[in-house]
Amino acid sequence: FCRVDPYGFERPEDFDYASYEAFFSRYLVILTRRAIKWSKLLKGKNSIQKTLKVKRYIRKGIPSEHRALVWMIVSGAQANMEQNPGYYHRLLEGEKNDKLVEAIKTDMNRTFPDNVKFRKNADPCLQHTLYNVLVAYGHHNKAVGYCQGMNFIAGYLILITKNEEESFWLLDALIGRILPDYYSPAMLGLKTDQEVLGELVKMKVPAVAELMERHGVMWTLVVSRWFICLFIDILPVETVLRIWDCLFYEGSKIIFRVALTLIKQHQAFILEATNFPDICDKFKQITKGTFVTECHSFMQKIFTDPGSLSMATINKLRETCREKVLSQG
Repeated sequence: FCRVDPYGFERPEDFDYASYEAFFSRYLVILTRRAIKWSKLLKGKNSIQKTLKVKRYIRKGIPSEHRALVWMIVSGAQANMEQNPGYYHRLLEGEKNDKLVEAIKTDMNRTFPDNVKFRKNADPCLQHTLYNVLVAYGHHNKAVGYCQGMNFIAGYLILITKNEEESFWLLDALIGRILPDYYSPAMLGLKTDQEVLGELVKMKVPAVAELMERHGVMWTLVVSRWFICLFIDILPVETVLRIWDCLFYEGSKIIFRVALTLIKQHQAFILEATNFPDICDKFKQITKGTFVTECHSFMQKIFTDPGSLSMATINKLRETCREKVLSQG
């Protein structure tokens, strides 16, 4: 068995190879079928129109050989990159903010210690690429600069695109457009969205909301990493990539779909909790096991389990929750 997965991550000691092999042999058949369909759709072109067919294709997963290109196109990163030739390299060559550079350097060794491609002795060592992307981004978006969590997201983008400049533009798409205000110093968007999830759970899984309230567990305690890291290091790699496929195309509501599906699917299990630490532990448990490893069936569930979830509903909730967060501030 391979101790390292295709993306360079070392598998944990207790990794269940048997059930993974069983899942992957089934999944491989699906991937092969999807790859043929995608090749037909793209026909070697660098553009895709946003259609219902494309949305359906994306929900069923983008084959890894097309993933970087499709992310670039549907997120608007490709258009931005083409409209700003040389911009990325100018950022790297320009004056640097010492405090920003220092903060990024500090986090370099903390980024994916379990990934062989980010080790100091790797060849090529992706730490250098990651450093460049984050420094360039910090100078491009001074309001954000650098926040913890961004290193993991940029690192994943680098693993998928294998391209520094593309990773920069995808990071810009995520932080600048897709995620509302998650990484600004006040993290207002992030705090708001955690409250929004709480409201959605009240509507869709009321018993769990009631349990949280009864034991005084704040949502931020159990889900902040889901939002900050977009499920990196929370869910298995393949599952995260499938979530990101949809995130780049459909936007931030995908995060709520995933969170609600995890909570709804494990409602009975969560409700067994009888105290504060117990609840926190249950939330750690629900992101493991076959339910999340079987990324294909998991992705089907995120579009059925939570029921209807419109951007209008989310935006309405964001307005009221933002007021609440600001008044607490």
